[in-house]
Amino acid sequence: MFKLLTRGSVRLVERYLPDPYIFVILLTLVAAVAAMLGEQRTPMEVARMWGNGFWGLLTFAMQMLLVLLTGHMLANTPLVKRWLTGLASLAKSPGKAIILVTVVSLIASWINWGFGLVVGALFAKELARQVRVDYRLLVASAYSGFLVWHGGLAGSIPLTIATEGHFTADKIGVIPTSDTIFSFYNLAIVIALFIAVPLINRLMLPDDKESIYVDPKLLEPAAEDGTETTDRPADRLETSRLLSWLIGIGGLAYLFDYYIVRGAGLNLNVINFTFLFLAIILHGTPRRLLKSLDEAIRGGAGIVIQFPFYAGIMAIMIDSGLAASLSEWFVSFSTAATLPFWTFMSAGLVNIFVPSGGGQWAVQSPVVIAAAQALGADMPRVAMAVAWGDSWTNMLQPFWALPVLAIAGLKAKDIMGYCLIQLFVSGILISIGLTWL
Repeated sequence: MFKLLTRGSVRLVERYLPDPYIFVILLTLVAAVAAMLGEQRTPMEVARMWGNGFWGLLTFAMQMLLVLLTGHMLANTPLVKRWLTGLASLAKSPGKAIILVTVVSLIASWINWGFGLVVGALFAKELARQVRVDYRLLVASAYSGFLVWHGGLAGSIPLTIATEGHFTADKIGVIPTSDTIFSFYNLAIVIALFIAVPLINRLMLPDDKESIYVDPKLLEPAAEDGTETTDRPADRLETSRLLSWLIGIGGLAYLFDYYIVRGAGLNLNVINFTFLFLAIILHGTPRRLLKSLDEAIRGGAGIVIQFPFYAGIMAIMIDSGLAASLSEWFVSFSTAATLPFWTFMSAGLVNIFVPSGGGQWAVQSPVVIAAAQALGADMPRVAMAVAWGDSWTNMLQPFWALPVLAIAGLKAKDIMGYCLIQLFVSGILISIGLTWL
């Protein structure tokens, strides 16, 4: 019965889910029409909001592109390839491969979302080289670990409200992570997902006749071309290990200061910095690094073209008041006990149009804070409801899957049918945790 349900979900998505670029265009049109009809905005006002916000994610788009590129370059170094190969050798069957990639992705995503996306996708590719397993489900399993990121160590909403002087501090004060990330209900949700997500992925494993396999040779990096040394002085520089070590040691010195001396936490910039300088050192020469970069950059087109459209959608949702209106509607029929659930639902809906944790809190916080205070609801739990809603519908919204798909060489329709099953299962578990624990 479960495999029948999975088969139907996969076929539904494969048939009707368009390319992510088409998806973002349709979302743009829906947001624009909703702003005009629901918020009484004129077409020119909506066009102005959209155009003004179109480039609002340039920094973030570059960060995400670097997540893809630096992760690729690091994974293609001999040392990391040996590590991934050794870890992948633990999977002796398709079922074990699915469980292993899910657990690794869950752990990595709980530590940091960017780290989890890259590690999960790269590990899935390595597993596919060693185990004959349905490649679509393998990559979907790697992406499904992303479900836990906002309940983890790098969750942007709980970390924001735990910071002195944050933008809502005058309304709710500073809420420590002991009341959010490390609260009983949040840890219970995380543990439940760590158990359920690998199990569901394993249950979705299709029969051999329905599986789609990938030729392991297609996943291998390009072979060395053997042209490391020539008589040209410029070529000697390109093949110089000394240059790589000099600049690499500078990067390591900064990382030592950042992690050890200052004790600072993970963020997207420092992850990219870490990946890049480890890749510089481990590749050994600039030429090998640049060759790896050339292989990696081919998969970044989706990020480059789609992120500006999402920035435009976010601008429409926020500037028109549409996102706030959606949140207000959900909380209008809530009680103190049910507010976390309905906040979770509203956050999941808003996330489809505003796929950004920090941006979503900026949009929804005025509404949910006022509602929580008026109803006497648990403020940390309501804030985490927004965080979990932001994570939850990532199983439907292909925005965050773009780096994973680029690394794996698949399309959104190949994996989102499996993710749709995880959407329903995880939605039940998270709702229970937020409402009754």
